[in-house]
Amino acid sequence: MRVTDTYDFVVVGGGSGGCTVAGRLSEDPQTSVALLDAGGRNDNWVVTTPFALVLMVAGNVNNWAFNTVPQKGLNGRIGYQPRGKGLGGSSAINAMVYIRGHRADYDRWASLGNTGWSFNDVLPYFKRSENNADFGGEYHGKDGPLSVNKLRTDNPVQQIFLQAAQEGQFRLREDFNADEHEGLGIYQVTQKNGERCSAARAYIHPHMENRANLRVDTGAHATRILFEGKRAVGVEYRQGKELKQIRARREVIVASGAFQTPQLLQLSGVGDGAALGKHGIASVHHLPGVGANLQDHPDFVFGYMSDNPNFNGLSLKGIPRLLRAIGQYRRERRGPMTSNFAECGGFLKTRPDLDIPDIQLHFGMAMADDHGRKRHRGTGFTCHVCLLRPKSRGTVSLGSVDPFAAPLIDPNFFGDEADLETMVAGFKTTRRLMETPALKALQKKEMYTEGVHTDDEIRSLLRQRVDTVYHPVGTCKMGVNDPMAVVDPKLRVYGLEGLRVVDASVMPTLIGGNTNAPTIMIGEKAADMIKAEMRAS
Repeated sequence: MRVTDTYDFVVVGGGSGGCTVAGRLSEDPQTSVALLDAGGRNDNWVVTTPFALVLMVAGNVNNWAFNTVPQKGLNGRIGYQPRGKGLGGSSAINAMVYIRGHRADYDRWASLGNTGWSFNDVLPYFKRSENNADFGGEYHGKDGPLSVNKLRTDNPVQQIFLQAAQEGQFRLREDFNADEHEGLGIYQVTQKNGERCSAARAYIHPHMENRANLRVDTGAHATRILFEGKRAVGVEYRQGKELKQIRARREVIVASGAFQTPQLLQLSGVGDGAALGKHGIASVHHLPGVGANLQDHPDFVFGYMSDNPNFNGLSLKGIPRLLRAIGQYRRERRGPMTSNFAECGGFLKTRPDLDIPDIQLHFGMAMADDHGRKRHRGTGFTCHVCLLRPKSRGTVSLGSVDPFAAPLIDPNFFGDEADLETMVAGFKTTRRLMETPALKALQKKEMYTEGVHTDDEIRSLLRQRVDTVYHPVGTCKMGVNDPMAVVDPKLRVYGLEGLRVVDASVMPTLIGGNTNAPTIMIGEKAADMIKAEMRAS
């Protein structure tokens, strides 16, 4: 066993939270930070070219490619859970949509006792992270490391989508991250000059060579957190064939995501003592909430084949277009290769009496089936509809004491029947948009929804086809006077010292939107809280 060195902070996981907190803490040259990630550097063309996400999401390139346990609410189907592997985490493989969620989401966190997490409290951290090329004012930042801007695809289908929104009498929305976000429009993305801006590209890559106090180890798979009594003092990890240890003077910060953070804690003896005992793991601290409270957005995808030349797919006619697109991307960093696929979408209410939208749409410029894993000849498009605030709760647990084995992931989709009923309403609302003249004219063939009309037929189809839209959170939730809370509002793990969690697993409830920007916000706020504690000590 080799002890590699001692740092003030050891951050486990280079995803959106981990990159952000490591980048911010290492701004102080007097503070030493080590960042460990099991994957690679993620700084090549596959990551930086937006279009290449198709090479990652459907397979195991920079992707853990997890599966769920069989889902009772989905006819026993096994779901798919792609998660980013390597620096940037899921921000290196995602669709780059920049969304914060609704003001009410954060005010709800604060109302649960999480002081400092209301929308007004977190807005400064969203702004601090953001370098928005298009919007300013009270809701947007211009000087942050995370580049946010409008798409550079120049795809005329965007205008057809906006026309359809008007035909369906949906309101249009230009900025989804201001005071309100109900409506349909074109998404902003985390890109810079037509290239993906992952959390690593924003917070870590620019500093890897010039900050002597920042160490970044890739190919470093954490196997357990090291404790002395109730204090976290370091991390054991495997790099290549060697088992190593790295020590932390101040804190171990776990930022391995909604699945692997609870897994690492459980492997290290932090979790439900009885459940850990069944695996022969000695309990360091009994914390039953570790791995509980899993929440994710259940998602249904409408799919259509289309002859419109601006969609992507498998066709001989598409080869010349692809070659032209590659040439244009090399010259200008514009055009189809800058597409995040989910170029348009928005937030809608399934009932007019709702205070805030309860569904989100992602309109995709390609025909995708089963996360792109099933291929269809020809070109087409999709429209995702997801339920924003599901009532179902799932779990993440150990299937094995092997740290290289995947955890058991159970989102428990449709575990609460109310979620299914809201998805039926969401299906109908989305279909109203898809049957507008503008979008109807694009459709050559309806792939999954033809002949589906009654509520029972819709329910049956949803159970057959719903899966994740990639937003798992909540498995180490923040809370106060809550026996299932894992961290306090400063993100410190209850009952232990020198241990903090900084990723989407701390969210007590799932926010109504994409989760990358909120996780970066969590990293920003965590760094600020840690710096304040260091100044006070």
